[in-house]
Amino acid sequence: MSQLAHEIHEQPAAIQRLLDSEIDAADRVAQAIRSRQIQHVVIAARGSSDSAARYAQYLLGSVNRLPVGLATPSLFTLYDTPPRLDQAMVMGVSQSGQSPDVVAVVAEGRRQGALTLAITNDPDSPLASATEHRLLLHTGPEHSVAATKTYTSSLTALALLSVALSRDLDRQTELDQLPQAVATALHLDGPAQAAAVRWRFATHCVVLGRGYNYATASEVALKLKELAYIAAEPYSPADFLHGPVALVQRDLPALIIAPSGAALDNVRELARDLRDAGAELLVISDDAELLALGQMALDLPGQVPEWLSPVTAAVAGQLLALHLAQTRGLDPDQPRRLHKVTRTH
Repeated sequence: MSQLAHEIHEQPAAIQRLLDSEIDAADRVAQAIRSRQIQHVVIAARGSSDSAARYAQYLLGSVNRLPVGLATPSLFTLYDTPPRLDQAMVMGVSQSGQSPDVVAVVAEGRRQGALTLAITNDPDSPLASATEHRLLLHTGPEHSVAATKTYTSSLTALALLSVALSRDLDRQTELDQLPQAVATALHLDGPAQAAAVRWRFATHCVVLGRGYNYATASEVALKLKELAYIAAEPYSPADFLHGPVALVQRDLPALIIAPSGAALDNVRELARDLRDAGAELLVISDDAELLALGQMALDLPGQVPEWLSPVTAAVAGQLLALHLAQTRGLDPDQPRRLHKVTRTH
């Protein structure tokens, strides 16, 4: 088994460790948000952590009614013109906590008196040291270059914070069931391998997801680029119709990610149009009608609420990317030109 496969299969245990270890820390952050009357959130992140930040935009915006913006680190590092961050919580999300530009954003936020939070796997990292509060991922070492367990644990840390802020016991119960749902999603290993065989000669594809799973589309597209060297472009269906739909032609590979929820009907409608145009559809969903539209399908575990579905959907996408790399004769543990820690300025 490759190191990447091993780490993908570690995810249920990693998520459980986080939930067991960080509930008090999440409560402290939630209390600080309430007591300081935080009005909005600014998140600095790169790579897979940037996909996690997109999830936070939907989660904290929808559940906790906090506007969430993605930081522009170049304003802090290249132009030396940081925006005002008063009344904000400034959050850095980074598995390594090493990227200087992410650290620069939270350090400036703290200098301005903003509430600061790090979500990281390394408690001794520069990012953790730069912030008042930390939510640690507890994944253990992640040796593979491509992030898997640190990504889903980052989503889980954000979900834990959202629950602490909302004080919603029903959502807490749903979150407590997440490790088992991820364990069930790992049963998609065989179907993902079969789908990879069918797509083994693909050089490009579009990846479509809306709402909470726009983050998943972004993350799975990144995994397809990193591991299988496929030029995968993520879109929200709404954005896809504003121009990129012109790419659609017969046999265009299209990965559709749409678990049950508010976005499902919209994505299903676009999937029908793509199928009618002759596109090659691979569907990740728990909806029977949408799954039936695909030439291939990865059937997600049911009963996962939409706000947590990006975790299980990401696992399906990770398995697909892993098997695509292996089917194409590539080493998923050593993608070319990539390193585990990338320091950007």
